[in-house]
Amino acid sequence: MRGLSFETEVLGLDPSLARIGDLRDIEIDDLAFEVGALIEDQAKLRIDEEKAAPDGTPWVAWSEAYDETRNHAVHSLLVDVGQPGLMSSIANVSRGPVARVGSNLPYAAVHQFGSEDEGGIPARPYLGTSAKGAAQILDLIGTRIEELLA
Repeated sequence: MRGLSFETEVLGLDPSLARIGDLRDIEIDDLAFEVGALIEDQAKLRIDEEKAAPDGTPWVAWSEAYDETRNHAVHSLLVDVGQPGLMSSIANVSRGPVARVGSNLPYAAVHQFGSEDEGGIPARPYLGTSAKGAAQILDLIGTRIEELLA
């Protein structure tokens, strides 16, 4: 199967949770799923609006020759125009303490990493965590901890 996924694991909490008492009740599976949902939303925002890698680097524009072959009103592999595109294929499939987000589309990895096929396709990364995204994840975790301690 082709596709691409970005995975992050919530590790190292057990010793801290044991010391803090009530935090042992934290549902790591649920927290990982919420983290995955944030990562999914961030990836979709990059495709739909930002057009930039997680580190903020703008995506390389289409070549002029390729751009001329596209009817921008109907041709998009990234967003849904008459068929499922990359954006709607991105899914949060988190299980246990692992937050996993990805796509099962064959060109998902090509978009992320680029390809040497057909004259070369530049990478246009969309999966990953930006500094802002990491801050959102930490805020979420902090909020869940505060809720348990309240």
